[in-house]
Amino acid sequence: MDQSHIDYESILNDLLSGKVKMHELDKLLGDSNKATEIRRIYIEHKLGVKLSNIGNTVLDFNKVIGRNAENTIGSAQIPMGVAGPLLVKGSQVNGEVFIPLATTEGALIASINRGAKIITDNGGARSLVIRNEMTRAPIFRLSNASSAVEFIKWVNDNMEAIRKEAESTSSHLRLLRVEPFMSGNNVWLRFSYFTGDAMGMNMVTVATDKAAQLIMKGFPDAVLVALSGNMCVDKKASAVDFLLGRGKTVISEALISREYLEKNLGITPAKVVDVNNRKNLLGSAMAHSYGFNAHFANVVTAIFIATGQDVAQVVESSMGITWAEDRGDHLYISITLPSLEVGTVGGGTALPTQREALKLMGVDVGGAPGSSAVRLAEIIGAAVLAGELNLLLALARQELAAAHNKLGRAGKNN
Repeated sequence: MDQSHIDYESILNDLLSGKVKMHELDKLLGDSNKATEIRRIYIEHKLGVKLSNIGNTVLDFNKVIGRNAENTIGSAQIPMGVAGPLLVKGSQVNGEVFIPLATTEGALIASINRGAKIITDNGGARSLVIRNEMTRAPIFRLSNASSAVEFIKWVNDNMEAIRKEAESTSSHLRLLRVEPFMSGNNVWLRFSYFTGDAMGMNMVTVATDKAAQLIMKGFPDAVLVALSGNMCVDKKASAVDFLLGRGKTVISEALISREYLEKNLGITPAKVVDVNNRKNLLGSAMAHSYGFNAHFANVVTAIFIATGQDVAQVVESSMGITWAEDRGDHLYISITLPSLEVGTVGGGTALPTQREALKLMGVDVGGAPGSSAVRLAEIIGAAVLAGELNLLLALARQELAAAHNKLGRAGKNN
């Protein structure tokens, strides 16, 4: 449409009258920036509110629509701080990094920052990605249990053809394995893929759909009920992801000397271990929690928002265990994230501020396929370790309430 002949007041009136729908504006105007502006003005007129701050943004919505959001009216601004430097040693990172954290929780960044200093002063955190795969688990209905057993055998016998079909959808994707789960006449096939530097959720969905069509042709009794059968498991806490992993399974560990703890913090390794055992392990067991930790979700969420990850996947990405040991001269501490779902390409990672946050950590596309996503996972693991260590220390020193009162309640009298 010729922009010079667009009557924006007329379009606004059409919106107010219901003649034009909000979602039609991008196509009607041929410019999602202008569509965003008119939608916002329409909402302001309709509700009698002023949305000037929502409209104050650096985003180019022509790059957002069709990729990140629909019916846009602007953007949300969240404070972003930085913690570090944090010394991280992994397969893809070996040096000091700064951690961008987008949050509205006072004291969080300060907590991670203090933990980072303690870890760095004691030789750094060692991070390992021990599993790297994204999953999708369609559910098939068979006539009966006997047919379901034959179906699983057929899938195993035809794995090469299934792999070829799935991998035909992307040059960046590799099918690692397919694990069957059965209940009555229902079969879930949990496909596990390597997805390079992408988190890979969309990639594996497309690939699994292609494979599922081939499977139904080869085994006509199998009916695809749902492409996602909730055994993947996406955006839900689950034992499957806790045990088998999804995305990156990350372990980060550090040694903190007894001398350092006693001299600088007036505390012993035994005291930290006791808090971890009684709070993170016993307390979580009493609650039947999938999080045997103090606050993994705080750190994971802040980094996810800062770097354009799928924030809803914090549910499974923040599951995990904190472990601590008194080794006499040292405190050993580690965190395990079984299902950290992150990428450095795709989704929100291409948005301008999120791209800058990734570059701040030295995480950019390049090198061997998947290496930048592994680097990001290694850094996140170390940041989670820093946050966990500091919170355990604060609890052991009875400092938690004082820290939140000082840094999280500015301007409050109560």
